[in-house]
Amino acid sequence: MRDMLSSLQESIGPQKFNAWFKHGTSVSIDDGQVKVAVPNPFTANWIEQHYQSDLAASATLCAKKPMQVVVSIDPSLSGQCSKRKLDIQADIVSRTTQGRARHRAPIKSPTLRHTLDEFVVGECNELAYQAAKSAVSGAGHFSQIFVHGPCGVGKTHLLQGICNTLSRRDGKDGQPLRWRYVTGEQFTNEFIVAVRNRKGNEFRNRYRGLDLLAIDDVHFLAAKRATQSEFLHTFNAIEAAGKQIILASDTHPRLVGELNEQLVSRFISGLVVKIEAPDKQTRMAILKRKAKQLKLKLNTDVLEYIALHIRASVRELEGTLVKLSALAALENGKITLEITRDALADHLAQTDSAVTLGDIEAVVAAFFGITPADIHSSRRTHTVSVARMIAMSLGRRHTRMSFPEIGRFMGKNHSSVVLAVQRLDKVLAAKAELNWNTPVGTKSMPAADILKLMDEQIG
Repeated sequence: MRDMLSSLQESIGPQKFNAWFKHGTSVSIDDGQVKVAVPNPFTANWIEQHYQSDLAASATLCAKKPMQVVVSIDPSLSGQCSKRKLDIQADIVSRTTQGRARHRAPIKSPTLRHTLDEFVVGECNELAYQAAKSAVSGAGHFSQIFVHGPCGVGKTHLLQGICNTLSRRDGKDGQPLRWRYVTGEQFTNEFIVAVRNRKGNEFRNRYRGLDLLAIDDVHFLAAKRATQSEFLHTFNAIEAAGKQIILASDTHPRLVGELNEQLVSRFISGLVVKIEAPDKQTRMAILKRKAKQLKLKLNTDVLEYIALHIRASVRELEGTLVKLSALAALENGKITLEITRDALADHLAQTDSAVTLGDIEAVVAAFFGITPADIHSSRRTHTVSVARMIAMSLGRRHTRMSFPEIGRFMGKNHSSVVLAVQRLDKVLAAKAELNWNTPVGTKSMPAADILKLMDEQIG
């Protein structure tokens, strides 16, 4: 393990290693897998998108055999995150998202791990799944699809499944279909590099002649005016050619902060569909499939207990089974209901809700055009302070977490959460507006209207 972590540190550099892996993140190797436990959904997404290949490469190098990386969420780790670490994470995210690295090469396309055949369908996601099936059927019913929902409910799975299906097909001219799957971050960074290297035409040719463009985390384009302008032209070119655009975001297009109104209009002109947190029947189906993949034998009562208590996301369900898989090695392969209850006690104490604080942070951050890392940091800019106040208040409203638990999750103390809730209550009682800063000036809206929008999105 020490050799693997040393190799990882050498690969990504000491600053990034210390920020994301040294404290608050648990890394272990078991049964051919690198198991990474992190304190919240934001950290899970960031590590998956930026360091998954580095983790796999370092583990494979040390183990001398291929290793799979599995990221799970364990909120009890949040207490190990210092304010300095959270600020460093926010700085890294800010530098990355604003494309400040002057000689940064375009990011390679993520490995497409998911297929539509593996997608577990239920009431929570059936409309989105049928839209995806239509997109690959050639029927052309939906040329534009915008999928939104909280972290870990299957948005990326659907986009990658569509691309994987189309990658095996030819177009009407007998040539392979031209498709591209990228994240909002990758599109932004490729555009910045193209502008700096005076290769704008090459960039435009790469995207505008596609049969299918799939962009994940499109909310990443918030507040990036030049990139949004370029994407609008790309969108128009693909749409005019009668080709397909599939997008995914943590939130509804109208709630993505600092998004060009023309883009919002384009997004909502197609099919906008929300994926909800999985219902119990879907959770059971997911657990059975994942347990089979992990070769983990669990009784029905154990699966029922997990499905009843872990309700927020697919990623949490999978992370729970990964944790039980590690325990199975210590218990001679036998996992009882009692062992399961003990193993999940700390986790359930902080996440026993259909909505998690991670979901809330994602919605709030997207609305204000910042990142969850900003909310966790010690930054006190006006926009971040307003967003943090709303996230804390919504955490009290939509979860069973106490003031101290919310504080630990966000890297703050108990009194900070109490004061934030009290301050927002006073604003609401006075029927006052909240204002925040944007790249094009100050925006304002009645606090009650903001909370109503958030409540509708969070569900």
